[in-house]
Amino acid sequence: MEEGIGEHRAIRLQGGEVVAARIDWPGGLAAGQVAQAVLASRAAGSKRGTLRFANGEEALVDNLPPDASEGKTYGAEVVRAAIGERGRTKRAQARLSDAPPRPAPSLAAKLRDEGHKVRIVRRFPQGHWEDVFAEAWSGTVDFAGGSLTISPTPAMTLIDVDGALAPAKAAATVVAATIARLDLAGSIGIDFPTLADKADRRAVDKALARELADWPHQATAMNGFGFVQLVARLERPSLVHRLARDRAGAGVRLLLRQAEGVTDPGALLLCAHPAVHAAAAPEWQAELARRTARDLRWQDDPSLALEAGFAQALPL
Repeated sequence: MEEGIGEHRAIRLQGGEVVAARIDWPGGLAAGQVAQAVLASRAAGSKRGTLRFANGEEALVDNLPPDASEGKTYGAEVVRAAIGERGRTKRAQARLSDAPPRPAPSLAAKLRDEGHKVRIVRRFPQGHWEDVFAEAWSGTVDFAGGSLTISPTPAMTLIDVDGALAPAKAAATVVAATIARLDLAGSIGIDFPTLADKADRRAVDKALARELADWPHQATAMNGFGFVQLVARLERPSLVHRLARDRAGAGVRLLLRQAEGVTDPGALLLCAHPAVHAAAAPEWQAELARRTARDLRWQDDPSLALEAGFAQALPL
């Protein structure tokens, strides 16, 4: 696990390949956090409403008691962080709670609670995080005979399988691996190429069930149009949702990570799209200067893609 600037990252390696990954962007509401919040809105007679927390972020709340009224302060536990798709954000979800206030557990603590062994390192092996980021950023995963396109829609995360009929069973294995590697959860729709033969559809269902046997979920059987739906507990944004929610923020976090790895002496020059520069919080820049013991210089370049920023040392 890396404790980066503005972002904590974790990967699980197996045979030298990343088989699972997760990121956490500290600062927003996160599952497990308990805090005081004001009931900002509630429709008359409804059990649902909106809570506003001290940081200004709002969360949906259900099962409100009859006497809960707007403007009053309640203890609340966050059960799901906000989920962002391109163009819209689903607010976090919370429930009223009498538990004492506590921050959300760190990514390391969450992983340990789930039974994982956690080792914090300064930097992952070269290429591992970059490859995962590229998949999550583009929403595209290539495999022999086809490709996957992952789209975070308002209704579900949609995985479109493109390829000839022959690799449909093999695609099930790739889909399962992608779900773990990009930390997908919630409602997931998988659109396989249409398989006319019921036996072929059952074979894909069995392959998918086998590959996802250790992941708690429910699944529908493939219908005649090649569509399968999976449903799993959702507590946090996937890598795809994180990057879709804030492209410039994701780009600057990637740039800061790259800048930490510059070894040549001299001040650090960070070249980036102006939107990426604007997303670099002052405290993040101060932390980069502290970690590297260098002065920082910025060069804005509108021709650079948001994810294409780079850092280099200025000659002494």
